[in-house]
Amino acid sequence: MDLHDFKDVAENYDRYLDVMYAGEDHHENFQEFYLNLAKQYGQGGVVDIACGTGAVLLYLAERGIEIDGTDLSEEMCKVAAAKAEKMKLQLNIYPADMTKFSSGRKYSLAIIARSGFMHLPEQKLQIEALKNIREQLLPGGILTFNTFDPWPAVQAQQMATGPDDYSFRLEYVNSDGNKEKIYNAISYNIYTQQMFGNWKFETYDEEGNVIDERIRPLLMRETYRSEVFLLAELCGYEVLDIYRGYNGDKEDLSDPDTAAEYESNLIWILRKKD
Repeated sequence: MDLHDFKDVAENYDRYLDVMYAGEDHHENFQEFYLNLAKQYGQGGVVDIACGTGAVLLYLAERGIEIDGTDLSEEMCKVAAAKAEKMKLQLNIYPADMTKFSSGRKYSLAIIARSGFMHLPEQKLQIEALKNIREQLLPGGILTFNTFDPWPAVQAQQMATGPDDYSFRLEYVNSDGNKEKIYNAISYNIYTQQMFGNWKFETYDEEGNVIDERIRPLLMRETYRSEVFLLAELCGYEVLDIYRGYNGDKEDLSDPDTAAEYESNLIWILRKKD
């Protein structure tokens, strides 16, 4: 199981992400970014893959975008569906594996927001997902997903991290109104390019005593830029654009040295080849 498969994580996901991203500008404007993409490419329908609790899905639906949502985690889908119902939005939200999903219709835009693509822990699964998503797209359809430039300094630190070497990540108030602290211990395997480890959640009462502790696993894969170009070609796509964050800054596709200039959150824009 992964971190996101647990009911307690799904119920508190929005709460701790609000804190996590409050001081990290690489997620500023991310909902508006996908709304602009949907207006540009989503006339034939949009699917939000790895939709989580609906941050992009509900934002786009509320603004008139025809959109479906799917996520591997049934618990995440339940939270997203409950939020949609509260907002009086009638949406098709269902649990499914992105390597196999099919809603019975085709889309002009498929979105894998934030780190959804990175939760495919093997290159084999990345290929299966890209090929399956291609089958769900209309001719010339667009797929967008994110990767992060693997950063050697962080990799070196993670390679030296043991399973009990927890670092404080953040503090927030959970859905029960209790203060929680999150710690993580994340290691890195240079051969598989996998980040793996655990998140620890500590819950406190009003006197500051720990009243609960939960350990939840995490497994993700880092993918280099050169790999993405090869994966795109192998799976029947062409790379149209790469955005460096959500503020509209594009990478120069003709200049491979730009990869060394930035520690970047990359948003890939791929088009299905006919």
